[in-house]
Amino acid sequence: MRQRRLYSSQAKRGTTTFHAYATLYARVRNKRYTLAVRQLVAGDTTSDVLAEFLELLDGLDLGVKAVYLDRGFYNSTCLSLLYAHNYAFAMPIVKWGETIQNELSSGWSREIEHDLAGKVTFPVFIDCVYQQGRYDEHGVARHGYAADAPFIDTPRDAREHYSKRFGIESSYRLAKQSLAFTSSEDAGLRLVMFVVSLLLQNSWRYLHWRYVAAPPRGAPPLAVVIHGIL
Repeated sequence: MRQRRLYSSQAKRGTTTFHAYATLYARVRNKRYTLAVRQLVAGDTTSDVLAEFLELLDGLDLGVKAVYLDRGFYNSTCLSLLYAHNYAFAMPIVKWGETIQNELSSGWSREIEHDLAGKVTFPVFIDCVYQQGRYDEHGVARHGYAADAPFIDTPRDAREHYSKRFGIESSYRLAKQSLAFTSSEDAGLRLVMFVVSLLLQNSWRYLHWRYVAAPPRGAPPLAVVIHGIL
């Protein structure tokens, strides 16, 4: 039976179906390298993607400091997978349920234990930041992060460490600069073009690091980012 190569989701730019990909990135000394790309098809779930990527990480000889995921992976199955593979992790939470909504509506920065769907319990760091008129808003903004890592002890730690993954979005914008355009509906061709673009970006970052920058000695642990593009 042939799989559908278009992925359905909420409407973006007037359409509900996309050629969609999930990517596994490594961040080393603030440089980002693509380790794997997976094309999404109809029926794929975030836990399907995460299971494959974690299996891949298990087979690589890498020192992984932590796995950072976007909020699309916030569910009990993905959290259980992270614990099963014994990876430190951080991701923003989704305001599912009255309990967590109440926690994020009042109070100061703190750490709580949260239970999701009665299947997995994990730490949630609630970080409070004064908005100070930004975006015409005032008061306190509260953000929750599901995080279980030895280097995250406070809500501020969770926010600052997770903020390091935001450069991934800029990496995607850069990848579009080297992405060939096509009107073809061939999903295989589109995937090849996307992979070639990411390989060009990988090569540029390595060459810049190798011949232009002056990298410090030693190999630091990797920060791994799992991200979905829809």
